[in-house]
This record gives sequence, structure tokens and C-alpha cells, in this order.
Amino acid sequence: MASLESTLVNSIVGAGTFFKGNITVSGLLRIDGDFSGGVKSGGRVIIGRGGRADCTVDAATVVIGGVFRGTVYASEKVIALDTAIIIGNIYSPRIIAESGVILDGAMHVRGSQSESDRSAPADTDAVDDAIISGTRPAGRGVGRRSRRRSTAGDPSRRAP
Repeated sequence: MASLESTLVNSIVGAGTFFKGNITVSGLLRIDGDFSGGVKSGGRVIIGRGGRADCTVDAATVVIGGVFRGTVYASEKVIALDTAIIIGNIYSPRIIAESGVILDGAMHVRGSQSESDRSAPADTDAVDDAIISGTRPAGRGVGRRSRRRSTAGDPSRRAP
């Protein structure tokens, strides 16, 4: 459960407002207007559906619902809502993107591996390329369903 402090909006660039400069905030910053510059936050940065940001963001969590141009450095995750238009680069251990996001840039997703995953080396370049291109990397993503064979026409596989 999120603490009360992490959910309070410390600062806001409201609709109809234009701000140019650098902001450092310890909690949550919400951008619903126009922002140009840099943001550094130990908490969340939210670019609302009507917000437009041309900046560099360095925060724990970044939520993008409007137009963003620049670079995002997120230490926890980036969430791209279905109305997001992102032009730039994203560096984050986790990215959550809804259907309909427009992205022109590079995504550098380096999630933390669990102990069981550390024994086998991960082909992260293939995974990153697949995320960007929308295809499956070679040797990955073969689901359980695709390995099953139909037993309908095979008499040796039918139950007695």
C-alpha cells in the first residue's frame, strides 16, 4: 500500500500554464500544462493526458499520458497510458505500456533478475529489439500452447 506522503501532489504545472526551467521535488510532480526543462524527483512524475513536456525526467516512477519529448530515467518504472505520445529515450528497469501508445525513440529496459534467472544468461539485446519492433526474439516467447500437439487425428495418442 502506498504511503500518504507518496500520493500527495507536491507540485503541479496546471492546464494553461507554461513553465520553463528545472524542478527538483521530493514527492509527486504533475504536469497538465506545458513544461520545458528538467525534472528531478525521488518520487513520481505524472504527465497528464493534456500535458506537454519537452524535458529530461529523472524520477522513481514516471507516468506519461500526454505528449513527451526528451529522455526519461526511471529507477522503478515507466507507465505509458494509451493517449501517450513519446519522442525520445526511456531508461528503466520496467515499462508498462497500454495499447495505443506512440513511441519514437529507444527503450533501454534492464529489469532486475531473480536468483533463478541469474544462472542462465539473458539475451537482453534480442529482448530490447523485440520490444521495439513488436516481434518475438529468437528462442524466446514459445508458449506452452504452441508446443502442444493436437491428439484429434492421432490414434496412438487417444485415451483408451
